[in-house]
Amino acid sequence: MLDQSDRGLLEATPLSSSDDQALLDAYSRAVVDVVERVGPAVVRLDVKAGQRRGGTGSGVIVAPDGLVLTNSHVVDGASRVSVATIDGRNLTAQVVGDDPDTDLALVRIDAPVTLPAASLGNSKLLKRGQLVIAIGNPLGFESTVTTGVVSALGRSLRARSGRLIDDVIQTDAALNPGNSGGPLVSSHGEVVGINTAVIMGAQGICFAVAANTASFVLGELVRHGRVRRAYIGIAAQQFAVSRRRQVAAGLAQESAVIVASVEPGSPAERAGPASLPAISFSCSTARL
Repeated sequence: MLDQSDRGLLEATPLSSSDDQALLDAYSRAVVDVVERVGPAVVRLDVKAGQRRGGTGSGVIVAPDGLVLTNSHVVDGASRVSVATIDGRNLTAQVVGDDPDTDLALVRIDAPVTLPAASLGNSKLLKRGQLVIAIGNPLGFESTVTTGVVSALGRSLRARSGRLIDDVIQTDAALNPGNSGGPLVSSHGEVVGINTAVIMGAQGICFAVAANTASFVLGELVRHGRVRRAYIGIAAQQFAVSRRRQVAAGLAQESAVIVASVEPGSPAERAGPASLPAISFSCSTARL
């Protein structure tokens, strides 16, 4: 015989299942809504190297007149690429600018077109655990959607040029070759990253260049065709200044930065050690 409390538990079970279903439906609706809004702005890029066929990657249209943001390693030094839209159009495009240091490139479609475009969001507002959606063409499978969460923020990733890309987003949204250059999108439908790399042999460890970095690079490429940046060529590290050194040097701060190494071929190496004054100010930058 069931007592009153047992009957209460049994009666509550269907309600709990219904609540779970409602949550799953809300999750699905959020993903579907984002895909319907941003999906048409995702394109496939085909790159030819000379007379032979090159690589294939993804890109995202960021301006209706045909500006496409993608990865530097997707265009791979090419001056022209082929762009395939979700509605089946094949268009030719010119590489406007290429920045290997952030693994980003900008492509402009030749034809006078008006295309659906996605907006870049503020990646500084991201939180760990936040839902994100990746859209691209992995392994040639067009318009593929995968979902995951923001696994970590503020990662560093070394570009093919050798420089570190800062403020990289780590996600567990499944990425494969061909996803490169495609958007990582928030549940609000804003592009928060440009998918750029996976760790081969690992599961759920994928990376995207942050949208804030992409916004800066986009502006530089539009205005100048390249990213103009100051570069010294030193690696520095922060350390605690002992009380004795503070008194001896007349310093007020408790931490400072020292030059740990000088990169080969950098402006710092060419100028010589005499050009590197002692650094004794507070700083959190690890690479200059």
